[in-house]
Amino acid sequence: MGKKKKVLFLCTANSSRSQMAEGIIRYYYRDTFDAYSAGAKLTIVHPLAIKVMTESGIDISLQRSKSVAEFAGHEFDCVITLCGDYAKDACPVFLGKAKERLHWNFMDPQEAEGSKEALAIFRQVRDEIKAKIDDFVKELAAREVLKGRKKYSDVKTTELPD
Repeated sequence: MGKKKKVLFLCTANSSRSQMAEGIIRYYYRDTFDAYSAGAKLTIVHPLAIKVMTESGIDISLQRSKSVAEFAGHEFDCVITLCGDYAKDACPVFLGKAKERLHWNFMDPQEAEGSKEALAIFRQVRDEIKAKIDDFVKELAAREVLKGRKKYSDVKTTELPD
């Protein structure tokens, strides 16, 4: 196995979207990635994020909200912001080294807090993040094949989700 890729997920509060993304990568792709998450401000990991991830068999209850400043001086293969396009200006910026920077537009499920639809919206955002991560992992695996670093037959099934 080659060196794991380091990925940092960022969103405003590091309480829902980035926490779910970190948990998904750690659960499904732990052999390929070291995942981290952070935000512009410290809060708590949102209880509904913990609940919907637990429904998927992923425990993020021990994860904690972290400030992007905590990762100053670190290098990442990829830094991914998860703020909605409407909140891009409020999304934290990682000033350290990153080989690649991506922005994925996801609504903030906390905006539905207090409504009857809140749990369903958290589930929807969880599922959208999982699908985007699966596509991202497929794309990275394809890049490795195209660069001749791997044969298609050598790509692990965990690198090519269903």
